[in-house]
Amino acid sequence: MSDVGTLLREWRTSRRMSQLELSSQTGVSTRHLSFVETGRSRPTRDMILRLAGELDVPLRAQNELLLAGGYAPAWTENGLDGAPLAQVMSSLRDVLAGHDPYPAVLIDRHWTMIDANSSITPLLEGCAPRLLEPPVNVLRLSLHPEGMAARIDNLAEWRTHILDRLDQQATHTADPVLRTLHEELSGYPGGSLGSPPAALVVPLRMNGLSFFSTTSVLGTPRDVTLSELAIEAFLPADATTAAALHRR
Repeated sequence: MSDVGTLLREWRTSRRMSQLELSSQTGVSTRHLSFVETGRSRPTRDMILRLAGELDVPLRAQNELLLAGGYAPAWTENGLDGAPLAQVMSSLRDVLAGHDPYPAVLIDRHWTMIDANSSITPLLEGCAPRLLEPPVNVLRLSLHPEGMAARIDNLAEWRTHILDRLDQQATHTADPVLRTLHEELSGYPGGSLGSPPAALVVPLRMNGLSFFSTTSVLGTPRDVTLSELAIEAFLPADATTAAALHRR
């Protein structure tokens, strides 16, 4: 395991912040920050959390920083099926159901489908059964040639958008699983626009319907598991799509 100073330096570098910038924003002297990063000084627990907060380090990685510094984790990590998260999970499923007749899925940090509402089913018609066996990765399902890709009318545009979004997420979280997923999806056919779409909203056009998506996360999570959950909800991008979904 890397020492805490090395990890902090890697996070600072990934955020493209100088020691001076981080120092001025956290109140930690540049000299002391340099000592921490080079291992000449051991940061306190509060300092690690202060630096991590300013660097927007995910809760999971904040725990890793604390462990590397010799401290206990600050954030709990409960299982999705455990009693501590039962009420939150129930409420999130209520949100999914309330989004009907529009599709919505609950995903984790690796884009694994945790749950979905009934309106997602029409989008999955024609997908290879093996891609629908748990755990289902929704990005793989979207871009795989045996998944939804064959029925996406603007595949090159959608694919460019998804890969750019995933690349940014992998960079922001420093998650090797997301980086590996990006490499896998980049190898699928489907074309590319060469650069991210310039449109205000990138639609998903499929089977004659058009959607735009929104992502919702918990506002103040204090649990690692909850901090990594998101609801990806699709809304009609035109009146024709809205009418078709309500008829269904």
